[in-house]
Amino acid sequence: MSLQEINFDGLVGPSHNYAGLSLGNIASASHKGDTSYPKAAALQGVAKMRGNLERLGVQGFLLPLPRPNHRLAERLAYDGTEAPALRAAPWSASSMWTANAATVSPAPDTKDGKCHLTPANLVTMLHRAQEWPDTKRMLEVVFGDRDHFAVHDIVPPTFGDEGAANHMRFCEGHGSAGVEVFVYGRPGGKFPARQHEQSSRLVARQHGLDPEKCVFIEQNPVAIDAGAFHNDVVSVANERVLFTHAEAFADQQGAYNAILAAFPDLEVVEVPSDAVSLEEAIRTYLFNAQLVTLPDGTMALIVPEECRESASVWAYCERMMAGNGPIKHVIPVDVRQSMANGGGPACLRLRVVCDPATVDPRFMLDEAKADLLEKTIAEHYPEQIDPDDLWTESLEKHVVAARQALLTALGIGELA
Repeated sequence: MSLQEINFDGLVGPSHNYAGLSLGNIASASHKGDTSYPKAAALQGVAKMRGNLERLGVQGFLLPLPRPNHRLAERLAYDGTEAPALRAAPWSASSMWTANAATVSPAPDTKDGKCHLTPANLVTMLHRAQEWPDTKRMLEVVFGDRDHFAVHDIVPPTFGDEGAANHMRFCEGHGSAGVEVFVYGRPGGKFPARQHEQSSRLVARQHGLDPEKCVFIEQNPVAIDAGAFHNDVVSVANERVLFTHAEAFADQQGAYNAILAAFPDLEVVEVPSDAVSLEEAIRTYLFNAQLVTLPDGTMALIVPEECRESASVWAYCERMMAGNGPIKHVIPVDVRQSMANGGGPACLRLRVVCDPATVDPRFMLDEAKADLLEKTIAEHYPEQIDPDDLWTESLEKHVVAARQALLTALGIGELA
């Protein structure tokens, strides 16, 4: 097999709206009640995918889940008098952030030599806890080759699990055996700690990982309370490199030592607080970036445009590119619609190391399919959604028809 890392981006759904449902996500809360632009958001996402397809030669995607979710509305006894958060939850398009779709362990790391995926239960937030049944169903289609993939049930909901956003992997090359790092939070702070330590340990056992090649690290509670609701808001890894803020972990040096004990070739690029404050790192999502290896072997950091607009962040990036470290390129992309709801380039993608030939080809991007997605979005997505539009008959018809148009165009009827 020819193993490659494939980024599966979540296509922004036609119900994309700003309801501010995510406690601890400062961007989401600050844009609560704003008008959203689903068509623009989805086209920004496709443009990002196009760029990565050109840079990396391979790109996948996952589709929006069915919205509004009438099953959830029925369980909430919805009658239109609910609190705004309950009213909005069945419309949430948050599945676009596929870093929370699942935790993925590539075949070289697992006992049975298969790529294992455990869908995240996302139990901490109502609007996200509804996702996993449909997410699992989609993963079972995308990665349906049972000779190469194993898709598991969720972790029991007693333990919160938020997927790959709290998981890193270090290796010499994506196709070689690696060390998997699980980052968890402890409860009791200002905002919820969404990843439970036992969830991470259960996933590692379920995936058949070598205990000597697993590292469990506590996220810095200060970072969580500052708005780093997932580890990928303050750290990102690729192959041998960890790009991280100096305040990412509860015991920063202890975290490095734990990883080094399992992976001696670790190379840490730490951004000091006096160069980029924790608050500015979270505001601009410097670390919620895609750190990728380009075909020439150099590494590139794909960041949101907001990084270029920050004096301290961009000054640091320029110094980094001019230095002799492993990250040679910083590439800004426009994902402003996603950023306003609290998700940057890293939130929008799930990393899966596998042979592209083993993936359902309908979920693999090429230029023709990117054209098809853009055409379908342009023709069928709502231009904008205002808070009062939710639960109107006209918006529901529009959103349902737009998702169906995607499924029809791509020939994926089994997810209807």
